[in-house]
Amino acid sequence: MAQDLAAWFAARIPDGWFAAAPEVSSDGEEILVVGSLPDVEPAATESTRDEARRARISRFRQESRDRRMAIAAEAEGRFGRRVSWGAECGGISELFTTASVPVMTRLRMAERHVLDTLVAAGVARSRSDALAWCVRLVGKHQSDWIDTLREALTKVEEVRRRGPT
Repeated sequence: MAQDLAAWFAARIPDGWFAAAPEVSSDGEEILVVGSLPDVEPAATESTRDEARRARISRFRQESRDRRMAIAAEAEGRFGRRVSWGAECGGISELFTTASVPVMTRLRMAERHVLDTLVAAGVARSRSDALAWCVRLVGKHQSDWIDTLREALTKVEEVRRRGPT
């Protein structure tokens, strides 16, 4: 399915938008399309280069808005999921429109205490923000393990597809 999505978007994204094929990822609610823009010319300082990269991303966002929204509307009708966009330039990334999807969970008292401590300490504004903070932290510090887990799941999907029907 991911390859189908990537091919679908590659066929619709205008030539010249990105330096390479965009990265297309998805889950049950959202499709995220992130393209790499050509890097800026070398500047005097790293901060000057980073500011120029942010400006290039901003310009791309503004100039491509109408076409991106038309592609997104077509994809949303076809795939039944929201389409979000982003761009990367020289290591600077920005996501333009991403979904914030509510997720229901059941937590025991000890787990709720963790969230409440984060709220009381001002790390998060709410239990919801605290839980999102925890998920981001795990994703950041356990990214290699999570990547390995995702690869294993992909292999399981391949085996299921080739199995008996």
